[in-house]
Amino acid sequence: MTGRIICIGHAALDRVFRVNTLPRGPTKIRALEYIESGGGIAANAAVAISRLGGKVELWSRVGDDDVGARIRAGLVAEGVDTRYVASFEEARSSTSAVIVDDAGDRVVVGARDVQMPSSTSWLPLERVKEAQAVLADLRWLESVRAVFGAARSAGVPTILDIDLGGREALPDLLSLTDYAIFTEPALEDFLPNLDLKSGLDRAMLHGVRHAGVTRGARGYVWRDSFGGGEIPAYAVDAVDTTGAGDAFHGAFALALSERRAAVDCARFAAAVAALKCMRLGSRAGLPRRTDVEAFLSRGASPGAD
Repeated sequence: MTGRIICIGHAALDRVFRVNTLPRGPTKIRALEYIESGGGIAANAAVAISRLGGKVELWSRVGDDDVGARIRAGLVAEGVDTRYVASFEEARSSTSAVIVDDAGDRVVVGARDVQMPSSTSWLPLERVKEAQAVLADLRWLESVRAVFGAARSAGVPTILDIDLGGREALPDLLSLTDYAIFTEPALEDFLPNLDLKSGLDRAMLHGVRHAGVTRGARGYVWRDSFGGGEIPAYAVDAVDTTGAGDAFHGAFALALSERRAAVDCARFAAAVAALKCMRLGSRAGLPRRTDVEAFLSRGASPGAD
């Protein structure tokens, strides 16, 4: 039986436009398709965990506005525990415009309220010791410090989703992190002028147990005390890559909570991320556990259609 996972960080509403090709300059183009979808790094990871059968709660912040109500309703509909998603009257909920082309590549324009209260005094830190794992993004640094500190004291494994932003805080946060998973641009930003594996080795020196990097269609590479490894991506007909990294992190956290080995966590997460890419929007393609099992049972292997 899988225990509860806590996700910490960003929740948003995405407005997604599908177009033939991404614009390269000032112009007007017609959208072939438009949807609204829940978004946000930690929120998408939480939905991925719930779809896969995990118990998950999101600790996040939204504005006390219509967008915030829609964000919360979307999470509740997906089975995510939102008791600790706080609404603030003086704040505006996050939104993103996502433009996706026929190759599945995208441009994301996000709007976050810099006045969103950063206090963590209301977080129920006593709940951390009961969790199987804690996953956080970098969008609310104060909460990462507080919750990861509580997790470290309680011996609960922590997973940090490291995208661009928050570079100055990373040395402090990595000292509280067990599994540090970077995007490739974030690793280059944090440790420039190093090859991939040297960068991961350097990240390990900050005290993490596992340092990895997601590389989209080129798979996942990691280093750990056993040496590390590499998993190619599963090749699929990608419609939209938005949220694939969030899906990867959520699935990795769930597999870790099930006490799987790192290589199995990576393979499972790569399959979940690949399946997500087959639908428009960051959540529509998030698979159920049975979908992943069927995908793998058909003989799917990393790097093959």
